[in-house]
Order: sequence, then C-alpha cells, then structure tokens
Amino acid sequence: MVIRVSLSCMLCLISAGADLSRPHVDDAADSELVQMVVTLLHDTDKDIRALGLEQVRTATKGPSATQQFAAELPKLPGEAQVALLSALADRGDAAARPAIIDLLATRPDEPVTRAALAALGFLGEPADAAVLLHWLRDGAPAVQEAARASLVRLPGDAVSALLGAELDQAPAALQVILLEVLTARRALNTLPQLLPLAVAADASVRGAAMAALGQLAGPEHIPGLLQGVLAAEPGRERETAEKAVLSVCSRIADANRRAEPVLAAMQELSDAQRLNVLPALGRVGGPAALQAIEAAIGQAQHDVHDAGIRALCNWPDASIAPRLLELATQDPHPDHQIKALRALIRVAVVADERTDDERLGLLRAALEVCTRDSERNLVLQRAQAIRTPDTLRFLLPFLDQPACAQQACQSVVELAHHRALREAHKAEFDQALDKVIQISGDATLIDRAQRYKKNQTWVRERP
Repeated sequence: MVIRVSLSCMLCLISAGADLSRPHVDDAADSELVQMVVTLLHDTDKDIRALGLEQVRTATKGPSATQQFAAELPKLPGEAQVALLSALADRGDAAARPAIIDLLATRPDEPVTRAALAALGFLGEPADAAVLLHWLRDGAPAVQEAARASLVRLPGDAVSALLGAELDQAPAALQVILLEVLTARRALNTLPQLLPLAVAADASVRGAAMAALGQLAGPEHIPGLLQGVLAAEPGRERETAEKAVLSVCSRIADANRRAEPVLAAMQELSDAQRLNVLPALGRVGGPAALQAIEAAIGQAQHDVHDAGIRALCNWPDASIAPRLLELATQDPHPDHQIKALRALIRVAVVADERTDDERLGLLRAALEVCTRDSERNLVLQRAQAIRTPDTLRFLLPFLDQPACAQQACQSVVELAHHRALREAHKAEFDQALDKVIQISGDATLIDRAQRYKKNQTWVRERP
C-alpha cells in the first residue's frame, strides 16, 4: 500500500510538470511519465498494474502517448493484454487502432481476441468492419458475440452497406446474426437487401428478416411484408410475421388510416392470398379494415367466413368487444364461437381509456358466456391485469372450485405482488393468501404467498 501511494504521488508530480493542455509541452516530463506508466503496466502486482491502467484511461493525453501504450500490447501476457485493451477503449483515442489490428493478425488467445474486437467497436473505423466480419464468420461463440457488438457500435453507413452486401452470400445462421446487427444499427439503407429475405427458404432467416422489417420498414414496404406473411408457416411464424406488419402500420400517426397500406397492397394479391393476409389486417384495426373483415364474415363460403373471424379475433383493442360477444353466442360454428370468446377475454383487460370497473365488467360478461373450464381459467388469468380490490373479490369464489382453484391461486398471488394494493387491503389479502397456502399445489406460489403475508419481497426469476 505504501509503495502504491508513493507511486501515485510520483505520477501526480510528473503529470503536473507535463501539462499536455499547454501549447508547449515539457517533452522530458511527458516522456518520463509515459515510461513510468509503461513500467507499471508490466508489473507483476495486479494492484500496481491497475494504477498504470488508470493513467492510461484518464491521464497522459495525446496520440503519441496512446501509441506508446498500445505498442506494449504484444509484450504483455494475456491477462495484462486484456486489461490494457479495455483501458485503451476507455481512453477513446483511435491512435491505438493500428496496434489492435496488428494484434488480431497474430490470432491471440480467445480472451485477448474478444477484448481486441470489443476495443475496435470504440476505436475502429468503417474499414474495420471487414475484420470484425471475419471474426463473426469464423470465431468461437464468445468471439462472435464480441464482433457482433462492435459491428453494432462501429459508425458509418459504409459499415451497414458492407453488412447488407454480405447478406446475399452468407449461410443462414450468419444471415440471422447480420439481420440482428443491421436492426440494432437502424440500417435503413439496407432495406432493399432485407426485403427479399422475408421470403427466404430458411424459416430462421424469414423470421429474422420480418423482425428487422418490423423495426425498420415504412408503410411503403408493406407489399414486401405481406409477401413475408404469405411465406411464413401457419402458426407461430405466421403470427409473428403479422405482428411485424402491425408494428410498421402502428407508426402511422392517424389510427384510422393505419390499415390503408395493407388494403392497398391486398389489391395486388390473388383471392386466396387476400384470405391468408386478412388476419394481419385484423391486427392493424381501424374502420376500413373492419369493413373488409365484416364483408368476409358475411360470406357463406366457410374458408372466407373463417378468415374473417380469425381477422376479427386479432383486433388490437376493446372497441370490437360487442361484436365479439355477439359472435361468441350467435355464430353458427361452435369453433368460431370459442375463438370469438377467447378474443373477447383477451381484449377485455387491454389498458385504454376505460376505467378498471369497466374492464372488469367486460371480463364478467365474458365469464357468463363461458361453457368450458379452459375459458373460465383464461378469464381468471387475464384478471391479473386489473389491479383493484374488486378483482380480488371477483377471484375469491373460484378458490373453492376445483377446476379453477389453481389458476385462481396464481392470480390472487399476482395481485398480491403489488405492494401498494396489498397493503391498502391487507385483511382481505391475508385471508385470500391463507387460502392459497392451504390449497395450492405449487411450492413457489405458496412461498410467495407466505412472503407477501409477512410484507417481504419476492423477485421473479428470469426465464
């Protein structure tokens, strides 16, 4: 400790004599300070090295000093190289870049390679994208991640253009990574390269391309996104593609006009294709979309009617609730009744201008239509989103119904998770949590209930 303090004092004294902000720097003092820092970097004591690294980060400014520090990289052992690369990145002087490029050319150990690639993200120039791309192709997973992060950070449209051009020849796994990088870079100049990948043969590439387009595309690109919807496999991939269309349309300020680009693009599709993208139109919503969807629902032809029902069940808000309630009780097809009911349960609790009482009232109305326990349990699950004491009272009777008790337990505990609500109605919550502890078959849920009763915190585990 005494040695470290002495060295620190000495560095301060030398620094005072080498005020690099002055027009005429004392070169002798400057050189002496740099050499002392270099000596510290080579010290076997980690604490002593840390003192030198701090000087690299914050003192001895100027490209000449940076170059001298960077020149020590090949002379240091691996652990010290990693530390110096981090310090040079923090220093932020691009004069260290040539030494880092040279170090990478020697193919150092993985930790050093990762640190060097990370430093390039801060100190590199657009031309270094080719180096990072090389390691992204051929490096170990941890090295690829470092290259990826630096490709996101490296400035310049030329970098995005290079990555966009690489998309055409890259294998599927690399295409997915490049699409993620371009999305993070907000690389709008690469949209022409992204659009064709929405219909790629590989499902992972299609998904990544649609995710990127959902973030970067504009309404003028909706025709290409609809082709991506058509190329997606029915099920989860198709639903994700539809949500990308919604994401783009949601950026149109006027909610009543968001469906216009979708409706315009649909005019260029075949009848069968229009049916397949109708559910995507339902996600966007709006008066014009509703008119087209109701026209399909009104058709006697089953596949057309079915597409209209699926589209309406994707509606983004609760404005459609009365129509869903009608379909849930009156549609001639039982499976369509169930779809409409589940959609009603979904939109009932959507946060909007309605009061909590109105949202809970719509959920109660949906419950009255339920004929199966699966939908009743869905009602109980969705009730968690309405954080009021009335919701707790709504849930309590289901704790005594075996078919619904476990879902009711979970929803009660989720409500209790919110301290302000729980503390304001402590007696009611304590009684409900006692019941949960008694009947729940979930050990985690019981532990949470016990903690909340004691006013203790509980942290949800990350998936």
